[in-house]
Amino acid sequence: MLSRWNRAISHLSKLGSMNAAEYGKDVYSISRRSYAKVAAVASPTTAESANKTSPTKSLVNLDKMFRSKPCSLALAPDSLLRVEEPKYEGIRYLMLKMMLFYSKQSKALRGANVVYRRIISQVDKPAIYEVFNLEKTFKMTFSLLVLHMWLCLRRLKEEGKEGSEFGQYVYEIYNHDVELRVSKAGVNLLLIKWMKELEKIFYGNIVAYDAAMLPEAKPDELPNVIWRNVFSDDGASEQDEAASRAVQAMARYVRREVSCLSLTGKEAMFSGNFTFTSLENTSVPVRR
Repeated sequence: MLSRWNRAISHLSKLGSMNAAEYGKDVYSISRRSYAKVAAVASPTTAESANKTSPTKSLVNLDKMFRSKPCSLALAPDSLLRVEEPKYEGIRYLMLKMMLFYSKQSKALRGANVVYRRIISQVDKPAIYEVFNLEKTFKMTFSLLVLHMWLCLRRLKEEGKEGSEFGQYVYEIYNHDVELRVSKAGVNLLLIKWMKELEKIFYGNIVAYDAAMLPEAKPDELPNVIWRNVFSDDGASEQDEAASRAVQAMARYVRREVSCLSLTGKEAMFSGNFTFTSLENTSVPVRR
C-alpha cells in the first residue's frame, strides 16, 4: 500500500509542467478553508489566551540572518546531544535480540523518534517565534511543525526507498503527536474529522513547498508560499509589508536548512544525530 507521505509525493510528480504559481493558489485555497474549520473548534479558552505568547519586536537584524555558507547539521562524535544505540552484552543482549530489539525495523523506529524530537525541539522553543516575530498559537505551531517535517522528509527522500520507508515512521510519530496537540487544544468531539482536515493541510503544504523549490519556480515563489502557509491569518494572498522582512528571512532560513540537510550524512539522518540551525542567543543588533 502506498504510504500517505508517498501519495503526496506522487501528487507532486503528476504536476508535470503545471505552472507552480497556479498550483500554489489551489493548495492555498484548500489550506485556508481547512484552517478556518479547525480554528473554529480549536480556538483557545480565555485562560489559554492569557498564557499564549504574543509577538514582540524581533531582537535581531533579520536582513543579515541566514546568509552564511551551508554546512552539515550532523552532531559531533563527542556532542552531549547525541543519542546512541543501547549496547548490551550477555544474556540481556540475547534476550533483546530474540525480541527483535535489534531488528532493522526496531532500529528505524528508535531513529525516527529521535528525528521527530529534533523537529519539535526546534518548533516548540521560544526562539523561532521571537526571531521571526510570530505569535505562538496552535495554528502557528502546526504550520512550523509541518514546515520542519517537510525539511526532513525532503532530505530522507534523497535516500531512495529506504529513506521513504524511514520517513513513513517519522510521519506516523508526527501524526500521533498532532492528535495529542489537537486534543490538548480542546478538540475532543469529532477528533477524526479534524485530523483529516489537518492531514489535507499537511499534504497541501508539503506539495506547495516542493513546487516552490523546483528549478523552474520563480524566485519569489518560496516567500509567497511561506507567507500563505505560516504568516497569513486572514487569507490574504499578498504579503503584508510589515511582515515582509520576516518572510524573506524565513525563506532564506528554509533554503539554507535544505542545503545543510543535503550535506548531512545518511547515518546522522537515520539516527537523528543532527540539529537544526540554532536560533537562540543571536547577538546581531537590531537595525534602527
